[in-house]
Amino acid sequence: MPTSIFRDEVYRLIRQGARLVEVLPRPEYEWAHLPGAVNLPLKKPDADTVSGLDADRPVIVYCHDFQ
Repeated sequence: MPTSIFRDEVYRLIRQGARLVEVLPRPEYEWAHLPGAVNLPLKKPDADTVSGLDADRPVIVYCHDFQ
């Protein structure tokens, strides 16, 4: 279930092994993303794009909108 979290919680979850997922298109991801984040564009989620995520690790999904 999606839950909004703040920066301190993000840091804590990452230290515990959570995976960061940036959902913007690839060009925006390449321009600016958080260290260690993987890119899974929101418009293309399917079994192939999410297959690399470990179901036993928390996933932090974020999107940095520059507008």
